[in-house]
Amino acid sequence: MRIGDVAAAAGVSTRALRYYEEQGLLTSERSPSGQRHYGDDAVRRVRWIQALYAAGLNSKAITGLLPCVHTGVATDEMITHLAAERDRIDAQIRDLTTTRERLDGIIDAARDRNPECDLSAEAATAGSAG
Repeated sequence: MRIGDVAAAAGVSTRALRYYEEQGLLTSERSPSGQRHYGDDAVRRVRWIQALYAAGLNSKAITGLLPCVHTGVATDEMITHLAAERDRIDAQIRDLTTTRERLDGIIDAARDRNPECDLSAEAATAGSAG
């Protein structure tokens, strides 16, 4: 696949793909004219890289994890690192869930004390005024 095809299929820019190559996260072969050509698994790999970035990992951490993610073969050190990253993500999820629950509580309390905070009541009032 050419760079534009991979970028479109993975939902990233061609600049991102070039950056991933610079970081050693993605490889391509060059045609005689210098065009990048990627293997069939490039889109899946780019999506995985994106997911790891979204989880807060940096390119150095991702570079260390990708070999074991794709081959299923990992050293004890890689397994320890993967487990630590999973635990970090679990902690983020717990924190975000707690924050969402607090926001829900604030929203509910605000609506109970002030009916004007309820957008549906506000819309009904505005509709009957016209």
